[in-house]
Amino acid sequence: MRLYRASSFIFPRSLQLRLFAVCFVGTHLPLTAFLVWATITGQLDLLGVLLVTGATLIGTIIAVGGIYALLAPIDVAARALNDAENGEIALVPTVGGTDLAARLLAGVNRAAGATAERVRKLSREASVDPLTNVLNRRGLLQELDALTEQETTGALALVDMDHFKLVNDQLGHDTGDRVLRDFARVLSGTVRQTDFVARWGGEEFLVYFRGATEAQAQSVLMRIAERIRNEPLAHLGERPLTFSAGTTAASRRTLDESLRRADAALYEAKHRGRARILSNAELG
Repeated sequence: MRLYRASSFIFPRSLQLRLFAVCFVGTHLPLTAFLVWATITGQLDLLGVLLVTGATLIGTIIAVGGIYALLAPIDVAARALNDAENGEIALVPTVGGTDLAARLLAGVNRAAGATAERVRKLSREASVDPLTNVLNRRGLLQELDALTEQETTGALALVDMDHFKLVNDQLGHDTGDRVLRDFARVLSGTVRQTDFVARWGGEEFLVYFRGATEAQAQSVLMRIAERIRNEPLAHLGERPLTFSAGTTAASRRTLDESLRRADAALYEAKHRGRARILSNAELG
């Protein structure tokens, strides 16, 4: 590092030119010494000077070419690290052996692999609800944005646990968290793999039934309601915990309007006594 810092005043922005300057000086010192000696001793021979000068120039060209070739792994590693900084994680070609270049490229690949894994983990953490392990709002929107408009046509349901505040107040927050996890697991395990389940906020979940009709979505929700009646997630006094839902036809393009319709249906389902699944079309 001392030599590197000491030579930084020579072509400070180009390591290649700096190495060329060092090679040029190093290879021409013998020539300079020879010319000085020949001049002092009176043995200066034109043919000898031309031969030594030519050999020196050839040696300089070979040295510079070799340096550029040997610096290629450093250039590859630097480009890869710059790409990684810009979010483009890519592996670099490796070379055999255990010399400095081989260790450098292997280290870059290890760093690229670790960075890619970290990016995947952070992306998952940013799109998945940590409590229920289903999608969060951001994750659902990302999934829908990755599909075509035709693929996102279907039905949407907003599902809300009834009297969930009482679960926390009477049974404790640990039980409340367990209920949310179990309910998310029931939702995910009942819908198709092509459907999306997301925790929309608090005790409210959104289910996006891809390519399904609203009637099909309601049929799935009724099966879920029947299941948790038979296998209650919790009891409030003598009553098993239930849910209410509002459904509507939906597509990615009309998602905001679909959410408003489903929310209106959910609100009406709560108003009519809860524990029911109501279509927006039934609001009248």
